Amino acid sequence: MEDLIRLSGRALYLSQDPAIVRAQLAGKPMTRAAAGPLRDNVSTDEITPVTVMLTYDERLGRYPYVGFEAGGEKPIGDFDVKNGGFQITVAGKRYGKGSSRESSPLAELSAGIRLIVAESFERIYQQNCDNIGILTTTDFSVLDRILAGEPVPIDEFLSGRDALTQQIIRSGGLLAYSKFADWPAPRPREVSASTGQPKTLVEKIIERHLHPGTERAELGDGVFVAADWRFSHDYFTGMCAHLMHRAFGKPAALHAPDHIIAFQDHLILAPQSVPHVQGGLLPGVANLMEGHTTFARSYPVRAHGALPDGVPGSDGICHAVMAERYALPGQIVAGTDSHTPHSGSLGCLAFGAGATEIANSWVTGYVRCKVPETLRVEVEGTLRAGVTAKDVVLYLLATESIRAGGAIGLVFEYAGSAVREMSIDERATLTNMVAELGGFTGIVEPDEKTVAFLKERRNVDFTVEGWMKSDAGATYADVIRIDAGRIEPMLARPGDPGNGVAASQLGCEVAVNIAYGGSCTAGKREDFDYYHEVLRWGVERGMTVAAGTQLFLQFGTMEVRRYCEEKGYLPTFDQAGVTLVMPGCGSCANCGPGQSTSSADVTISAINRNFPGRSGPGNVWLASPYTVAASALAGRIVTFEALQKTR
Repeated sequence: MEDLIRLSGRALYLSQDPAIVRAQLAGKPMTRAAAGPLRDNVSTDEITPVTVMLTYDERLGRYPYVGFEAGGEKPIGDFDVKNGGFQITVAGKRYGKGSSRESSPLAELSAGIRLIVAESFERIYQQNCDNIGILTTTDFSVLDRILAGEPVPIDEFLSGRDALTQQIIRSGGLLAYSKFADWPAPRPREVSASTGQPKTLVEKIIERHLHPGTERAELGDGVFVAADWRFSHDYFTGMCAHLMHRAFGKPAALHAPDHIIAFQDHLILAPQSVPHVQGGLLPGVANLMEGHTTFARSYPVRAHGALPDGVPGSDGICHAVMAERYALPGQIVAGTDSHTPHSGSLGCLAFGAGATEIANSWVTGYVRCKVPETLRVEVEGTLRAGVTAKDVVLYLLATESIRAGGAIGLVFEYAGSAVREMSIDERATLTNMVAELGGFTGIVEPDEKTVAFLKERRNVDFTVEGWMKSDAGATYADVIRIDAGRIEPMLARPGDPGNGVAASQLGCEVAVNIAYGGSCTAGKREDFDYYHEVLRWGVERGMTVAAGTQLFLQFGTMEVRRYCEEKGYLPTFDQAGVTLVMPGCGSCANCGPGQSTSSADVTISAINRNFPGRSGPGNVWLASPYTVAASALAGRIVTFEALQKTR
């Protein structure tokens, strides 16, 4: 990249006022002051909604911000950014939150955006920008200088970035850097437990996986680490392969292909998805599927695909399958999805990465990360009956520091007596939703419950090694202490997972016409224990799903379905009036049964996020599996405890 950055294009201010956004698209010049308050929490679901992510190349330039909401409107249409001559995007806090989809920055780049200025960025999004060559800054004085026509030194965009990231930005992206870097075969690194300063568990895992050319790493350093498992799913496999072949040739020499996994899960239910069918999007889905299956057929990688005999669904959602079959304590897992931290429930370092990162890791065996600071979350005491890990996360999300982005890029290390009492399935909810909390990953130290899980689910005899825990005296960015007994059943109001409110404080009756339990977050065995507990209680009292409401329950994996069959849950679900859905991301990715079809729809959902358009045009409330099932019986938002008091 050039040493001096000159941009002559316009700046697009993502204002909270839709009229100001439309005025800019119509050609009106705008200043920062005139733009008014900028939108915070612009998600990747708004930059590139899932329904437009049907290509993995420069054609994405048609779509940036078509899902962007301001004042309840969506003022930006197809080609508006590309045709408007914009080179700079300006926004508020936590820009790029949500999915790790590299489609978003690629769409911006392909539409002409070269610089994004925001008050703060989500980690994966900013790293994706670095990887493909978009500049980012939180320094608004740099914006002023650029708009004044001043050439700005590249160093201004490197401030506060680690040395490795600076090299990647200077190179114009990760793959340009990678082609000239040294990639020795990864090998395990033994580290003496008696040397050095006390470390957190994540710091220890990174230390044991460091690139051999890196002697040691300090907090904040950018490093390459050997990944034990690397996976992609059908939205991004084609993009990863395209980028890999462009950089390394075709066929490429993969490192340890038996530890690369291709999952067909996000789009598997597209033929049952209203917007995909009615919008004529299935040919685009077929295009993505072809890119995915071609890679899986062309290389000796592991693959989890569609169910046999034309049954709609997949073997399982990638995150759930990784925890059920592959990840082990102390390992590193990298995947093309922000919910990859799901496997941190087993005591491994699992994190999401963009398509460029994964493409590079397929060939080199290494993935980039920044040695992160750790936030310790101690949940002490006993959770109340009917309060789950989902409620704990929604409680955290509602705190002011988290809502303001205070945990961006941090490891959430969950501890405390309440966490130790949780099953691995419940711990997975805690680590999975670190994506919503803005963190780098989540982790729980492995213990006897981890050992029992591995034996029961995989027949693996695992011994927790002495180093697999944080040292006494390890340094933490902060420690959050929560009294488990104070947490009530929680909700998140529509629009953002951080819009938390205790269910007891709702203050009004909210009717729901859709209830959805499933996704990687809420389609596990224990989640189905909760659904069944509520529905069995209802059926025993002559209750079924309320008239005018539909309840969809979607298995996270086929193993979960077999578990439900063995436990005798399926007849109860049938008597209650449940619509069962086979594994796949489905409604959570606005691609399958359970999605809304009208802006008037109101959904109560156990998924992980409720950004605008995430599960269709309607409003989505987030809640625990208990509350979702109870609300389905009542036809309105209600906790199981409150519902029981009515009978």
